[in-house]
Amino acid sequence: MEKKITPFLVMMMMGVMIIAAIFAVQGVKLQNRVSGAETTFHALQTDYFVNNTKVERESAPAGSELNQQLAQIQNGPSELLRLKLIGVGKILTGIFVLLFGILFSLFMVPFRLGWVLNRTKSN
Repeated sequence: MEKKITPFLVMMMMGVMIIAAIFAVQGVKLQNRVSGAETTFHALQTDYFVNNTKVERESAPAGSELNQQLAQIQNGPSELLRLKLIGVGKILTGIFVLLFGILFSLFMVPFRLGWVLNRTKSN
């Protein structure tokens, strides 16, 4: 019976480790995108506020290039926050899944040790 359970547990642990790694890698990729998004956001702000006077910005007609830039500037912080929070969340989820797998392995050690001891006594 133990010979059938052990490969299953090993495969399950490998699966848990792969899932944890996937979450962690996705989180790191999102965190790496933050710096590029911040650079783009700051460049957009500079282009909008420095290169255009207040009168030009306020008198821009609806649907114009300036209003589209303003909409992108207003959406920028929420996009940055999304990248940061989801990235950190995925990293922490990966860590949690990996720690859960380690805890499960540690929980199974006494059962495996008991099986080995019973097998040694019977021989």
